[in-house]
Order: sequence, then C-alpha cells, then structure tokens
Amino acid sequence: MSDNNNIRPLVFWPPFLLLLIAVAMSLYDLDGFLKTTSAINDWILDRFAWLFSFGTLSMVAVCVWVCFSPLARVRIGGAEARPMLSKWRWFSITLCTTVAIGILFWATAEPMYHLYSPPESLHLTPNSPEAAKFALSTLYLHWSFTPYAIYAVPALMFALAHYNLGKPFSLASAFTPLLGDRLQGKKGQLLDALALFALVAGMAASLGTGVMTLSGGLNSLLGIPSNSLTQGLITLAIVCTFILSAASGLQKGIAVLSNLNTKLFFAACLFLFLFGPTTYILGFGMESLGEYVTQFFQKSLFTGAISGDSWPRWWTIFYWANWLAWAPVTALFLGKIARGYTVREFMVVNLILPASFAIVWMAIFGGTALHMDMHNNGLLHNALEKLGPESVIYTVLNQLPLAGLTSLVFVFVAFLSYVTAADSNTEAMSNLCSQNGSQRMEHDEQEASSGNLKMKLVWGGTIGFVAWVMTGFAGIDGIKMMSNLGGLPALFIILGITASLVKVLLSADLLGMADNRARKPMATPNAGKPAEAVAAQSR
Repeated sequence: MSDNNNIRPLVFWPPFLLLLIAVAMSLYDLDGFLKTTSAINDWILDRFAWLFSFGTLSMVAVCVWVCFSPLARVRIGGAEARPMLSKWRWFSITLCTTVAIGILFWATAEPMYHLYSPPESLHLTPNSPEAAKFALSTLYLHWSFTPYAIYAVPALMFALAHYNLGKPFSLASAFTPLLGDRLQGKKGQLLDALALFALVAGMAASLGTGVMTLSGGLNSLLGIPSNSLTQGLITLAIVCTFILSAASGLQKGIAVLSNLNTKLFFAACLFLFLFGPTTYILGFGMESLGEYVTQFFQKSLFTGAISGDSWPRWWTIFYWANWLAWAPVTALFLGKIARGYTVREFMVVNLILPASFAIVWMAIFGGTALHMDMHNNGLLHNALEKLGPESVIYTVLNQLPLAGLTSLVFVFVAFLSYVTAADSNTEAMSNLCSQNGSQRMEHDEQEASSGNLKMKLVWGGTIGFVAWVMTGFAGIDGIKMMSNLGGLPALFIILGITASLVKVLLSADLLGMADNRARKPMATPNAGKPAEAVAAQSR
C-alpha cells in the first residue's frame, strides 16, 4: 500500500486495527479471547435477538411493497440507461456472490441438528416425522426469501442513489433520501468502516464453513484428518486463490466462473433429484413448504424469550447476523451491476429467483439427507457426531452412484463457490478503501492500482487468519460468534437504509420517477461480447 494518498484512512484503519488487535489477542491468550468474544456474543443475543427478528421481517415487507409500487417501473440509471450484463449473467453473478459456500455446507448438516435437537419449547419428539418437517421448513426460512430481502433492500437503495441521484460509491449514498448529504465526508467514511468490519467478520465466518466443507471432503476422499493444520492449509489455499485472481486478471472472468458455478449448482440438484429419493423429495418438499408458508410470521419472530429457549439464538438469529454481516458491502457490488434494469427486474433477479433456487436446493439436499438418516438408523447423525458437520454431505454422496466422482466435483464446487464470492466482495472492499473507488461512478477494473491489490492482500490475509482461528480452535461455535459480532453493526446500517427506501416509496419525487419510468432501452452494447469483457465492465 505504497500509495497512501489513495487510501481513505477513516475507512481502512479502524476495522483493520480492530481485527489486528483481535488476532493479537487470540495469539496471546486464545482461551481468554474466546471467552471475551463469547461474552460479547451472549450480550448481543440477550439484547438484540428481537431486533434481528423484527428488522429482517420488515425487510421482507418492504420488498413486497417495492414489487407492487410505482417504483417498480423505474429504470436504474435513468430511462436511457443500458444494461451492462445479460439477464443470465446478471443472475449467475448475483447468485454466486450471495450464496457463497454456506448452502453447500448447511443443506445436509443443518437438518440433522434440527431433527435430533428441535426447539424444546415446541415439544417436538426428536427423530420424528414432525421434527423432520420442522427441519426442512426451517431450512426454507433460513435460506430463501428473508436472507435475500436482507441483500435486496440495501442493494436497491444504493443502486438508485448511485445511478439515479449521482451519489458516490459509498454506503452513505444509500442514506441520501433520509438524511440528505449529512453522512458524506468523514461521517460517511466511518459508516463504510463499520460496514467493512461487519463484512470481514461475515466473510471469516463463511470461509470457516467453507474450510470445514473442504477438509471433510479431503478426509472422505483421501483420509486426510480434518484438524487445525489441514484447515489452516486449506484456508491459505483459498485466500491465495482469490488474491491471485485479482493480481493475474482472473477476476475479469467472473462471469465465466459464475456461469460455471451456477451450472454446477443446477447439475448437482438434478443429479441428487434423479438418483435420490425422488418421490419423497417431491412430497416431503411440498408438505414442508406448506408449513413454511403458513407459519412464516411465527417462525420469523420466534426468539424463545418467553420459554427461555436458546434455539432461535443459535440458529435463526445466527443466520440473520451472518447474512446481515455480508449485506452492506455486498450491496455495493450488487447495486453496481444492476444498472440499466428496472426495479421490478432487480427484485426478480436479486430476490425471487435466488430465493426460489434456495428452496429447490434445500428440498432436494435437505430432503435427501433427512430421508437417508431416518431410513438408515441415524446414518447421517452418526457421521455428524463422530466426524463433524463437514462429513455429512460426503456421507450422503457415498450412498449414491459415482460416489468418488461426485465427492471430487463437490470439493471443486465448494472451493469455486467461496472464491467467486470472495473476489466480488474484496473488489468492493478495495473500492471502499480507496479514494478513486469511492468517488468514481464508473470504476474500471482495468485501472485498479497496485495499492488496491495490496489492499486485497491485506484483507484476504486478515480474513483467512481470523477464519482459521475461529474454525480450527473454536469450531462451529466460533463461526457463529464471528457472524453475530459482524451482524450487529450491519443490522443498524441496513435498518437505516430500509428507512431510506421507505421514504423513497412514500415520496416518489425524490427520484424524479416521472422522468425515470422504464422505456425500452437501446440495444445493450454487450450483447455479443465475451464474458470476460462484460465482467470487466461490470466491476
């Protein structure tokens, strides 16, 4: 980072120094560090569980409002704005940026926890059909419409502020309808710093699940033990890959990587659907979907406060915190690639399609896992207890045809999934930390300075080390603590942006909507361009 003049010091240094202190504390006294983070985590859950539940539900409500409001007809960037991506490329990049690796890790492991340890306050018999239906409907809640509403609200508000109001590449811009320009300048930089800390914590938690998935695959395929050393080497490999992708230009092919990743997702769904318990998946999936829909509000607002049940805090609130931690900075990237499309098209690509994909994925993978366990004397639960959650998916694959090949492919997909998500987010992080990235409306990836690349190296190394400490030494509980620590500041940021979007919905003149209603745009200039060129333009 030799070009210090290019750094936004109030954005870069506070989160970096805070994480550096955390790393130093963990090296000096790991037990004390974990005790401290655990105490902070308990404080967050004790006081803000209700706000996580209510806040995320309100984001779903705002998304529904947007879809049926006049705002839905507004074109992001103005009536003459041209899309920079085709709809398929837009969808594939959005899906891979948001899903990351969590959907691979939790789709089969999470239902085992819910099947055998359902919430005590619901009085469900463990390993019963009722517990199984609760498990799958809970997967729908944790991975579909609510999480994508958490992304969609800030991404849409930023896109409208950035392109339609001409505001800078900063989270402060998303507050413009609510606060005007009062957050621009140093206050805006501190806001970006807070979001940056939240994202680094969220990425570290997500990287932790990825490392556990990959270490479980190596153990299944090669017999390599899943210990802290193995997890450290895997972390190093992942971090080096997405950093080298920035240095070598691989990130210019983000559309190619996302396209491949998305097709592999669909192929995995199709394979498991055809060779798994197909009829059971269809019937059980629909039945659980019915429970998800009819009990949506009850499940969304379940905090366990009355009964003293801690289950919601360790599951639903954990998920909301994790998604929220990613959301502010990820929203900058998602909003940036949405130029040229209408708000309604934005909601389809950023909410409806990925949430629907998540429901299908969970029905197939979660349904298969539950069926295998309940019809094979607790096969998957035994793997969970003996080998850890990272082993569950490979136990499922070992019961299907071509087990060795599918496990190998799954390891590759897991690796690719985190790399694609991390590349997009580290790009947004480097833009936030640099003067040029925050000031220019159209940041060209080809003009990224060496300082930005060094910044990616710094953040990649920091994320990797924090993830390794929390995963290798604190296990799954460490991952959950990391998510909550990042999710709390992000929650307040996203709630503020939600209020800003509500003001836009109530005051159409803020965007000059009469002049921005969608008309048929001119032919997109990217229609025949290679994916690499389109991706470079989009970043």
